[in-house]
Amino acid sequence: MLSPDLARIRSFKVVPSLPEPLKPLLDIANNMWWSWHPEAVNLFMRLDRELWQQTNHNPVKMLGMLPQKTLETMAKDEGFLSSLEKVLENFENHMKRTPWLDRTDHKPGDFKVAYFCSEFGLTECFQIYSGGLGILAGDHLKSASELGMPLVAVGLLYRHGYFQQYLNADGWQQEYLPDLDFANLPVTRVRNEDKQQLKVKVEMPGRDVTCGIWKVQVGRIPLYLLDTNMPENDVADRAITGQLYGGDMEMRIKQEIVLGIGGVRMLNALGIKPDVCHMNEGHSAFLALERIRDLIEEKNITFDEACSLASAQNVFTTHTPVPAGIDRFPPDMIKRYFKDYIGNVKLDMEGLLALGRENVFNKNEFFSMAVLAIRTSDWANGVSKLHGVVSRDMWHNIWPHVPRHEVPITHVTNGVHARTWLSGDLSNLLDRYLGSRWQNDSADHSVWQAVEEMPDEEIWDVHESRRQRMILWARRQLRKQMKQRGASEEHIRDVCDGLSAKNLTIGFARRFATYKRGNLILRDAERLLKLLRSTDKPVQFLIAGKSHPADGGGKDLIRQIVQFARQSNVAHRIVFIENYDMHVARYLVQGCDVWMNNPRRGMEASGTSGMKAALNGVLNCSIMDGWWDEAYESDLGWAIGRGEEYANPEVADDIESKSLYDLLEKEIVPLFYDRDDHGVPRGWVKKMKRCISQLAPMFNSNRQVQEYAEKLYLPALRRTRVLEKDNLKEAISYTHQNYRLRDNWDKLYVESVDAATESPLGVHDSLGVSSIVYLGDLKPEEVRVQVYSGQVGNDGELLTGNAFDMDVAEDLGDGKYRFIGSINAGTSGRYGFAIRIVPGGLNFEGMVIPGLILWEQPATKPQAAEPAPEQTEAVEQN
Repeated sequence: MLSPDLARIRSFKVVPSLPEPLKPLLDIANNMWWSWHPEAVNLFMRLDRELWQQTNHNPVKMLGMLPQKTLETMAKDEGFLSSLEKVLENFENHMKRTPWLDRTDHKPGDFKVAYFCSEFGLTECFQIYSGGLGILAGDHLKSASELGMPLVAVGLLYRHGYFQQYLNADGWQQEYLPDLDFANLPVTRVRNEDKQQLKVKVEMPGRDVTCGIWKVQVGRIPLYLLDTNMPENDVADRAITGQLYGGDMEMRIKQEIVLGIGGVRMLNALGIKPDVCHMNEGHSAFLALERIRDLIEEKNITFDEACSLASAQNVFTTHTPVPAGIDRFPPDMIKRYFKDYIGNVKLDMEGLLALGRENVFNKNEFFSMAVLAIRTSDWANGVSKLHGVVSRDMWHNIWPHVPRHEVPITHVTNGVHARTWLSGDLSNLLDRYLGSRWQNDSADHSVWQAVEEMPDEEIWDVHESRRQRMILWARRQLRKQMKQRGASEEHIRDVCDGLSAKNLTIGFARRFATYKRGNLILRDAERLLKLLRSTDKPVQFLIAGKSHPADGGGKDLIRQIVQFARQSNVAHRIVFIENYDMHVARYLVQGCDVWMNNPRRGMEASGTSGMKAALNGVLNCSIMDGWWDEAYESDLGWAIGRGEEYANPEVADDIESKSLYDLLEKEIVPLFYDRDDHGVPRGWVKKMKRCISQLAPMFNSNRQVQEYAEKLYLPALRRTRVLEKDNLKEAISYTHQNYRLRDNWDKLYVESVDAATESPLGVHDSLGVSSIVYLGDLKPEEVRVQVYSGQVGNDGELLTGNAFDMDVAEDLGDGKYRFIGSINAGTSGRYGFAIRIVPGGLNFEGMVIPGLILWEQPATKPQAAEPAPEQTEAVEQN
């Protein structure tokens, strides 16, 4: 090896030399479009199936390794060239398909969304992802391409990617870090007019760090990646983009500065001016500061004025259901990294630190990236309906005195990309019975209804062939793993041969963290072994997943499973597949019969592996958490429990493990083995068909991207266009109105309320409400006085309410006004209401501003977080 420190090394790139008829293969190989089109994959496999496997399904590397004789032979093969022509035609049609938005009533005109994420899972040969977050991001880009969304993506190019996993003889996870060979991957340097790589710089304490720009094309979507492994940087800074989620807290803040601040500078260098920035998790939240800095520099405005506009443009998606999962940095670290930066955003250090604190007055609180993202984004969401509830509870303190259900964090439930995760043989079956619409309009429920009419025999034959293919592959993987651990040939043969393609096969594959309870199935060994050792209705488990290198508890879960299988002589019935990645996942979600998931309820934000399984007709058996909480119906799969929550984890584990065993013994196993004279389990297949037809269009990334557009991107775009008009006139006006409201807010009060609550109110009748409020120097049009009404609990609390605006009826002088409104009760019961004041005016419509909500004060005690309502009754009318 010759070091660059010893001699100057000039590099150049060598590309495959293809015969003219085969040159379109390079265009296809260098666009990730191929990864979700089986007909494109088949082209590369036809060139050399063995080499395709050796290169980990990397067409760029494979084309460079093919013997020239093979290339010349295929260049004359009319059948191959005909297939290539069809694939090229499909590729070109994809690239010019009419965008989805142009086929709707939205018609937003030209705009651009920038999607920031720390990892992207596009395909197994390009491993810059660790798991669910990255694969979700990859699916988001693929669907955005299919829909023609005007989106660019921003991430980091990690030299080593994420760690690779293997187990030692005792079942402990071991890790190693391979180098990614960028020259032989579908990623290219972005070059300037002088043919040099385009670069940007970010400031670190006492130095600048240079970041090179790379590009990956994902269908129609460009993904730009930053790389600090540049000769201008010292050794430590070159390692910033060395490893995904590697290193300590110091490394993490460097990576997030490069992603957020460097990412915005990269877009500027590329001439891309996004109208909306989507932060997929909080890792990129520093982008908000850089966008504010840009606005201040360009418009010479204040921090607050710039923040008003930047926040309108920012969308934040949180994937974390617990505060412990958020990146948080000590105040001293933030001070060290940003002491020279804050002057450029016209903010002092205390102001910056407050942006990352849940409690702005606690100067010892760590700086949270999620809080920074929330405080600098007008739009935020969780990733399932239940996670939206969890997120509103988790971040409620940022909006004091706002009822929890009104905390401005909505939800967009995750989805998966159909063509990436569907097996090829099931795709062919769908083509026959559904036509081609499911491929491009996969979020359309009507497209999938024909699944219910597919012959049971055909869908079962496809499923059995997938299970057989998976078991053959698993045996190969198992043989290789056991050989590396030093197992004897006899033991390897016994274990591999014992893994059967006829057995009920349950899959469990996900990140091994303690809250996911990978060992829950081991809780009652006797009941489990009875299932595993059955000769007439046998059950087997295929398990996969990585634990973070620093997570000893997660690693121990893997060890427990491996040791149990070995010590109980059931290693052929509980198999752990090493090095979980997209390739492993594809086999499992397509070939298993049941997909098991048993986290502690409320800890799984969404989960997408079960969606991939459901897409393939694999039935889910899961805790009512994440996506399954909103997806579950009894004819689609099984629920472990009914959504109960337990204060004692041990009690929860006991109850839920028993529920799992009961489901397996009494429902799942009997239904799977209940076959008719043709060997078809009719009841099982009925569930499979229902599962695909109902869940495939709903938990689909095309639906997900459309929902992001309608609920978040387009509202953000509309608000942005209002605020930036006339040289930011509205943004500046909004900011100063905010100042005016805050200056006057503590002077406001509700003086009196008048409503006829003494007599019962009939259902659907109206209750008139009148209130006198003191606004001081504020005008009625600057506020909204509201009746907040709903049902009342036993302790006098409003359970869930709705707010109705009141109209100003009279100016009483001296800053006092009388407002009037009404309440309608839709059902009988005990109702209540409270009067509150929130900001008004067009620019505040739909906004919930922290600290700007005032409730009528209780007569005898100080204001509480939840108002003590006045009460009335609604009774059935005769």
